[in-house]
Amino acid sequence: MVAGAHRAVLLDTLEHARSAGAFDRVMVATNWPELVPELAGLAEVDLDPPRASDGPAFHFGRRLAEVVRRHRLSALVYMGAGGGPLLSADQLAALAEEVGAGQQVALSNNLYSTDFAGFSPANVLTGDDLPDRDNGLAQWAVRHGFEVRTLPRTAATQFDVDTPTDLLILQAHPGAGHHARAYAEGVALEAASQRLRRAMALLGDIDGEVIVAGRAGSHTWQALEAGTACRVRLFAEERGMVADGREDRGEARSLLGLYLEQVGLGRFFHGLATLGQAAFVDSRVLFAHLKLRPSRADRYLSDLGKASDISDPWVREFTQAAVEAPIPVVLGGHSLVSGGLLALIEAARAQTQ
Repeated sequence: MVAGAHRAVLLDTLEHARSAGAFDRVMVATNWPELVPELAGLAEVDLDPPRASDGPAFHFGRRLAEVVRRHRLSALVYMGAGGGPLLSADQLAALAEEVGAGQQVALSNNLYSTDFAGFSPANVLTGDDLPDRDNGLAQWAVRHGFEVRTLPRTAATQFDVDTPTDLLILQAHPGAGHHARAYAEGVALEAASQRLRRAMALLGDIDGEVIVAGRAGSHTWQALEAGTACRVRLFAEERGMVADGREDRGEARSLLGLYLEQVGLGRFFHGLATLGQAAFVDSRVLFAHLKLRPSRADRYLSDLGKASDISDPWVREFTQAAVEAPIPVVLGGHSLVSGGLLALIEAARAQTQ
């Protein structure tokens, strides 16, 4: 489902980039040969089919450096396939104008978890120490002496499609591109969608109270304060744990994780229900606190509440407890408590207008 959503968002992004009229070239670097027919007329394709000698691991930094060198790029705006699904053609044009202005520029949508970025000159990205995942790109630039400008924190700049929960948000937001919206509306996510709609309805309820837990920044808090009618209980912890390696080193710590360890899963969600009428939970922080490394499939199945299909016993029990909680619990990753909430606030406001 997520891979299909990435393809749909990619098609929307390419259409917007071409209509922006601000890019000299629009290019897709991919190892999916089946994408080539879909991209005809929309973009150049830098096809990199997987080779047996490469081993199983994709390395983002090496691939990016190779593209910059091979095509002798002087400046670029990079976007992951699921990044910026709410960005308009005008917003992409503004990015191109800033990056192509001629001076040294480094900008990112998020300093701690990059989904898209711009660099001029692009040859700064040809070193051999670039990060293996794109979310560490802005942090890499800072450590190498660049002054990285972060874009204004809006739903358009902060929301990206990382997990199945983000597909639910695409269903709800009026600004999704037509490819992404059609795809999101075509997948079967009814049970998870009902939980999200129940939680989302509380955002506009003056008597409502919601819990937000995970890698939420001050921009999320400000948006909740300004854009919702409900009361909010925020547990903000472990921002940047992936980009700076704390998760990989087993150093991530969570207040909610400590509480979970003390009371167990059943009492944990019943305890949350005494604090709010719905909860948006970045479950990856809890997993990292407990030093769990569930597979991508298990993480995504957990987001959807499909406990019986999960392989990891603890994640299966956690997911079942979340589904059976007295309040709607929406599970997801970083995007849920960052750009996802910004998008939900906008979607809730649009429904009341």
